Amino acid sequence: MKYIVLLGDGMADYPLSELGGKTPLEFADTPNMDIMAARGTVGLIDTIPAGFAPGSDVANLSVLGYDPGKCHTGRAPLEAASMGVDLAPDDVAFRCNLVTFDSAVAAVGETVMEDFTSGHITSEEASLIIDSLNRELASPVIDFHSGVGYRHLMVYKGGPVSLETTPPHDIIGRPIAGRLPKGNGSGEISSLMERSRGILKDHPVNLARTSKGKKTADSIWLWGEGRAPILEPMTARYGIKGGMISAVDLLNGIGVYAGLEILHVEGATGYIDTDYKGKAKKALEYLIDGDFVFIHVEAPDEMGHEGDIKGKIKAIEDFDEKVVGTVLSGIETMGDFRIIVLSDHPTPISLKTHVSDPSPFAVLSSIDGENIVTGDAFNEISARDAGIMASPGCLLMDYFMGNWRKFIEEKKRV
Repeated sequence: MKYIVLLGDGMADYPLSELGGKTPLEFADTPNMDIMAARGTVGLIDTIPAGFAPGSDVANLSVLGYDPGKCHTGRAPLEAASMGVDLAPDDVAFRCNLVTFDSAVAAVGETVMEDFTSGHITSEEASLIIDSLNRELASPVIDFHSGVGYRHLMVYKGGPVSLETTPPHDIIGRPIAGRLPKGNGSGEISSLMERSRGILKDHPVNLARTSKGKKTADSIWLWGEGRAPILEPMTARYGIKGGMISAVDLLNGIGVYAGLEILHVEGATGYIDTDYKGKAKKALEYLIDGDFVFIHVEAPDEMGHEGDIKGKIKAIEDFDEKVVGTVLSGIETMGDFRIIVLSDHPTPISLKTHVSDPSPFAVLSSIDGENIVTGDAFNEISARDAGIMASPGCLLMDYFMGNWRKFIEEKKRV
């Protein structure tokens, strides 16, 4: 049996007047996901437990069958695993974004978050900035680690964990005042962020970007802190050989803890220009000998954060054609299979950030009796109308990897 997870990050959304009251998923041309919905089982998955912020860390732990209430310690330690940064028991990892502040608003004395990606700064440019931060801000207990694009890491030995920090993508266009770290030890973290502004003000990378009309990396933004979690590898739980395909450290870090092989695809960027088809082809190659593969595509989420309607529709359509379509075409020769396509959480265009609402999923099985026709399209409305809810969402993976027929029978009785 082959098991495949196809996840379009943040695909789910709210109806938009610009789209005639449809969501981007409803409006987009998605014939392959619609086939899965028409021939398989459609429903909603509740990936964000009560009391948790609707982050991709929490959501994707749930998707992979982990109860965030038992294992979630923070986003950054998951990313550390992907980056090969070993955390000692008292180490606290922080996600370290390079961000842009609104210079026009700053001129009148207020600091506003303009861009949580620094204009999607390149990894090469960012590594030079991280080198500078290590020279100027690092200490025997603090060091910085380069990641991908705008996404980096700070490790603080014996650092504070009882903090309230804010993801920068939650405050686009808003003042940072009142959204800086709070709690015991927050003063030092805020000080590091403030000191970074002086280091980056005339940094050669920023001067070069300014000359080209590009956004600059004005500051670091520290958030998502936590110590290393303890997770049972899903490969051991299910007795499988599995792989993870993603361009972002968060998903790859979850994959490391889950015991999955990290499968790299040249041209995978974590943005709308990613190599969608390359990810699908890599998955099919892996499944010749492997049992399980998880393909993660970040692009719909990025477009949601940017409020880019056309971009999100394009990301969804590219995901459908080049990932879902390629996998559906290639899996038929590999024997029995189950495929699930889903969004981990909604990232509504209207809000430019994540929300906790349940997201649509569709499961297609090659085995007779494992499909119930519950919808004719893959979108939020069809999934809602199907009347099937996987809640808590962390339970769905056990059914998907085990007795899927039992899940169907239970839902039939409801």
